[in-house]
Amino acid sequence: MNGTQIFKFKIVVIGDGGVGKTSLIKKFTHGNFKEDYIKTIGAQFTKIQKKVDGDEISLIFWDIAGQSSFDFLSSLFYKESNACIIVYSVEENELGTESFSHIADWYNELRNRCGNIPVVLFANKIDLIDEDKLDTPKIQRILDDLNIPNYYLTSAKTGQGVTDAFNDLIVKLYHHS
Repeated sequence: MNGTQIFKFKIVVIGDGGVGKTSLIKKFTHGNFKEDYIKTIGAQFTKIQKKVDGDEISLIFWDIAGQSSFDFLSSLFYKESNACIIVYSVEENELGTESFSHIADWYNELRNRCGNIPVVLFANKIDLIDEDKLDTPKIQRILDDLNIPNYYLTSAKTGQGVTDAFNDLIVKLYHHS
């Protein structure tokens, strides 16, 4: 008897405030982008259903505020997570520089709370820079240092890389469950 199976995955999306976590999730789940920045207060949850190889995949994305004032939510936020997306901004400004320098901090917090779950890195806001000027060796060094297998160039605004990045993670979760 080969019936459809249902898989449920909780994916946490972490990174500094303002890097586009909520916008990426909305672009992937609803296909839209809002230009106005609205700070996430606490945490937001987004559910979506997908099909992979005929099976039903139920996903819930947990998007926590990137501000330290919401640290009290951390243990609930990370509990029973199946995978993580760390988001940083590639912008050539203070947000870009700081969010990149905090990748290891986010990664270490995740490992302390969740152990060895799959992690991917989203280099977001790629539409705001010249891709040729992206410091790929620097990105590769952080991936190697943290043992993160890959990263995706994304833009919540234009949609560049968003669907592929999320779908790749979903397929990996499905095949490793």
